[in-house]
Amino acid sequence: MKRILLAEDEEVLRMLIVDTLEDDYLVDEARDGEEAFRLIQENQYDLLILDYMMPIITGLEVIEKVRTDKEREHLKIMMLSAKSQANEQQEIIEAGADYFMAKPFSPLALLDKVGEILDEN
Repeated sequence: MKRILLAEDEEVLRMLIVDTLEDDYLVDEARDGEEAFRLIQENQYDLLILDYMMPIITGLEVIEKVRTDKEREHLKIMMLSAKSQANEQQEIIEAGADYFMAKPFSPLALLDKVGEILDEN
């Protein structure tokens, strides 16, 4: 079973995403970027789903740390964000995210996108 790390500081949204994905994937949860980065270093993931705005370390900072780690630079990364302007999306992609999904989103759309991403591997 494919393993996903979800880093989202909003508890209700994190619970919704886990409920959406947990039947098909193993999902680990992080409440902030610092916890996410620790889990990334301790475990092997097939996909990271990161919120943009998180306390301590932002989603962008997590991406930058992952992309400079030779052992993990290959990880697929999806960024979730309410920042949906074209220039903001471009900044996220340039930082190293493979995919972007604007908030709010449909849980089914998220499940479909995760399926597409993980089928590419």
